[in-house]
Amino acid sequence: MRLQTTRNFLFASAAAVAFASPAFALDGADVLKKINAAYHVQGAEIAAKSIAVNGSTVTFSGVTFNATTAKEQVIPVGDVTLDGVEEDNGGYTIEKMSFDNVKYAQENVAIDVSDIYVSGIVVPADATTGKLDSMMLYDEAHSGPVSVKVDGKEAFALEETTTTLTKSSDDSTISFDLNATGFKADLSGVTDPKTKDAIDKLKVQQLSGEMTMNGSWEIAPGTMTIDEYALDLKDVGRLNMAFSFSGYTLNFIQSMQEAVKAQAANPNKEQADQAAGLAMLGLMQQLSFVSAEVSFEDASITKRAIDYAAGEQGMTGEQLSQTIKGMVPLMMAQLNVPELQNAVSAAVNAYIDNPKNFTISAAPAKPVPFPMIMGAAMGAPNTIPQVLGVTVTANE
Repeated sequence: MRLQTTRNFLFASAAAVAFASPAFALDGADVLKKINAAYHVQGAEIAAKSIAVNGSTVTFSGVTFNATTAKEQVIPVGDVTLDGVEEDNGGYTIEKMSFDNVKYAQENVAIDVSDIYVSGIVVPADATTGKLDSMMLYDEAHSGPVSVKVDGKEAFALEETTTTLTKSSDDSTISFDLNATGFKADLSGVTDPKTKDAIDKLKVQQLSGEMTMNGSWEIAPGTMTIDEYALDLKDVGRLNMAFSFSGYTLNFIQSMQEAVKAQAANPNKEQADQAAGLAMLGLMQQLSFVSAEVSFEDASITKRAIDYAAGEQGMTGEQLSQTIKGMVPLMMAQLNVPELQNAVSAAVNAYIDNPKNFTISAAPAKPVPFPMIMGAAMGAPNTIPQVLGVTVTANE
């Protein structure tokens, strides 16, 4: 009886060891292979000198990142740790991918970046389906403090950068949101006399602010929409760009990458450039312009800029303001677009008199194919404002 019990225990122990053996462990090489299959669509790949697996943690050591379209661009990354790795229908999910802190120093420049990670990663089983499930997505990409020093003095700093992706419930759209906070730039170290004089008179020795971007990508029609891409600087102003175009599909991206790779592989540079140019023109046929807007909200930089420019020309700020208001109608008249001429003149006059905000918008009634825009630019440039539905406003 005791012998039978002992034998059963040994069999159970052997079974437990078997199921815990490497045959049932994660395949670190396959994880890297699947990641690279997804990266190739974006024209990049990573390599690792060694791969180690410990439970659900995979560590890539001696990692390098390089563009598949230009093999000479190899960037050393260091070690990358993947925590919470699980197989998922031939692909993988990764709770968190952490990177070594960046410490780069060459000559008089030193760059430090810390707390770099990506979380909620989904690695596709098949990156060639041309659908959303073929893309490597993530929930959040994060970078902590960034510091750039020149001659031991900090010239640029960033407290934190966070990018998030959100997939719609029907898998038709990906929304994205980027926030870069704690931006600082020190221009007081500029030594060129003329540039330093401009910086001092414009009072931009120390710049601070933040950058934000958000938008969405509709997969099937390839409609890329950037609702906000803004840089907001204290005592300067807020510059924001928004735009939308369609036709930017997964197939379009793959075709573009193939064209660039073919260009890099061709030893005949002139022939390669011509072939790439033709390929890009062909790809442009697939894109359509939907809308665009550029706006600026002044935070006192406009008056300082006018005063500085006036001083350079031996004028007062008021004299230069009146000169600008008088020149704009004459310059616009050369374009032969009367409606836009009146709108631009009115907007410039209003903004010069009381700088608040200035906006240039283009919103056609329906999407305009890029080839049509190019044709108008070459054949009848004065029709572009009407084709694109351009408007100009100020202080609204």
